[in-house]
Amino acid sequence: MSLIEITKQSLAELIELINAKNQEELLPVLEKLYPPDIAELFDELSLEQAVYLASLLEPQKKVDVFTELDDENKLTFLRGYETEDIANTFFAYMDSDDAADILNAMDTQKGKEILRKIADKEHSKNIASLLKFPENTAGSLMAKELIKVRENWTVKQCTEEIRKQAEEVDNVYSAYVVDEFDELIGWISLKRILLSKESQKITAIFNDNVISETTYTSGEEVAATMQKYDLVALPIVDAFNRLVGRVTFDDVLDYVKDEAEKDYQMLSGISESVESTDSVMLNTRARLPWLIVGLAGGIASSLVIGNFEAELAKNVQLALFMPLIMAMAGNVGVQSSSIMVQGLANNSITNSGLWSKLAKELAVALINGLVCSALLMGYGFISGNNHEIMMTVSLALVAVILLAAIVGTSVPLALDRLKIDPALATGPFITTSNDLLGLLMYFLIGYAILG
Repeated sequence: MSLIEITKQSLAELIELINAKNQEELLPVLEKLYPPDIAELFDELSLEQAVYLASLLEPQKKVDVFTELDDENKLTFLRGYETEDIANTFFAYMDSDDAADILNAMDTQKGKEILRKIADKEHSKNIASLLKFPENTAGSLMAKELIKVRENWTVKQCTEEIRKQAEEVDNVYSAYVVDEFDELIGWISLKRILLSKESQKITAIFNDNVISETTYTSGEEVAATMQKYDLVALPIVDAFNRLVGRVTFDDVLDYVKDEAEKDYQMLSGISESVESTDSVMLNTRARLPWLIVGLAGGIASSLVIGNFEAELAKNVQLALFMPLIMAMAGNVGVQSSSIMVQGLANNSITNSGLWSKLAKELAVALINGLVCSALLMGYGFISGNNHEIMMTVSLALVAVILLAAIVGTSVPLALDRLKIDPALATGPFITTSNDLLGLLMYFLIGYAILG
């Protein structure tokens, strides 16, 4: 927790101090605020005010505040600086992975200019090397900054080298051991180094049981590996097992958070990432596609109802239960698809256990369908509805719940096989399709029983 709390009143006072450029009163306040707190202030400031406030911060704290901003605000904020200032005021102090993420969101020509202006050419080269990796792969998530030592070094040599390399690395958890070809062969904890004799060889004390991933491993697999083995950092190697970077837990946390937000928006029927502060056109573009899908589904449902208009005229009570059938089909479909998407995301669904998962989902759907059907029959007897109608609706309800479970389970698997994000199978898509299929099943059963 920061040493002071920002309220509406204190925010207004801070803005007044910024407008007056009152450094004497602003500096003590900024010293008591953590970078995330200052980043929140930037959301309330104009570009000119934000640039002035940043000018009062120490170089590293300024970069820490900058990295806390969301992607859109980062790009907006950088418009207040010349290319050389961006390169050597911000990028020079940033981890290579954070810098690469920003460059990927920038205009290509602007990014090239920034890389050329960075004074530390090795750092510039490290950032540039990350730009070639596809989004959401280990290569795009990793940072080049890490501690590596040779297997034939002594502990003394290792300690001296760690001191040198640690200047470029924010968080040091362990050192990675490589051979003469830079191939990863193990790791060694800082504690082990400190407790060993200076003359001892690293080859005698390092741990060769090292877990790593390659640069083109998906972000989901990286997150799953780090979670499974409880790692705070994961070394990344190239196709020849040469150590090229590491992914830390904060990188994975940001990735998982972004993916969860995307899936949540997809579940809500929003096709791209948007914020409440985004423009009307951007929000419209993100929401309209799935509304059109829903509209098409509604039209298709009306055509199905129209084809059974004569049967509905003979058994008007069937129309009363149409909303119930559609709601249950949509709910069951979303439940089943959500379970499957979750299983695909955490790799708990494999080819060997696929059929048992499907059978389990169908068993759950059958039990739920029978329970709901029994409750509906009980309601029918108590309310005095036509028993034949209630029997038809109850039977249709069991069938519709089973059908919705099959669709909700199979669609995510099919999308996954086609290399399409299975999260598309949740939300409006599955609800609309199950509404339509559930209604069709309802009328076919009604037609078969009631003629």
